[in-house]
Formats: sequence, C-alpha cells, structure tokens
Amino acid sequence: MKVVFHIDELGKWIETSKNVLNLLKDAPETDIVVSVNGIAVKGYSDDENSDFIRLEKVTFHACNNALKANNISEESLPGNVEVVPAGVLDLIKLQEAGYAYIKP
Repeated sequence: MKVVFHIDELGKWIETSKNVLNLLKDAPETDIVVSVNGIAVKGYSDDENSDFIRLEKVTFHACNNALKANNISEESLPGNVEVVPAGVLDLIKLQEAGYAYIKP
C-alpha cells in the first residue's frame, strides 16, 4: 500500500502525524510520503514536529517554490527531507505512481 499525506496548512502537522502513526500501527509496511507545500513548509523548523520528521518509515518532501516564497533555505531543513521542484507536481506524480491521496 502507498499513500501520500498532503500538508499545506501549518495547523495540520499534528493531525497528520497522528494519522501517519495510526496507519503505521495498523499497516506497518505502508509506503508513506508526506508532501508539504505552501505556508506549511515552516513546520519543518518547528521543534514540535521534530520527532515526526525523524520517523524512519516516512519520506518527507518540501516544495522548493514554497521554500523560496517563505525565505527558507534548503540547508536549514532536516537531512531526511527531499526538496521537490513543485508540491503540486509532486502530488500529481505520486498519485500517478499509485499513491492514495490523504489531506488531513
């Protein structure tokens, strides 16, 4: 099973982390990507999200356009975050690859 969680609002980080942890508990082999764009990219620098971002079974993406718009350097992101050119394009490609789309 493959799923992409989309975060584009800062207030959705905690809800998304709960959804992801619940999914991993019930389906630990799930391939999970968290794709973050818009103002929500600021959540990568929030200490409250650090444990979630460090989950080994989850891949994290950050929209380069959103990083630029919010004056966030790629170097300031946690090491396991993959920067993608555009969050919307990332979501399209993931869905074309068979990922189910979830927007908490």
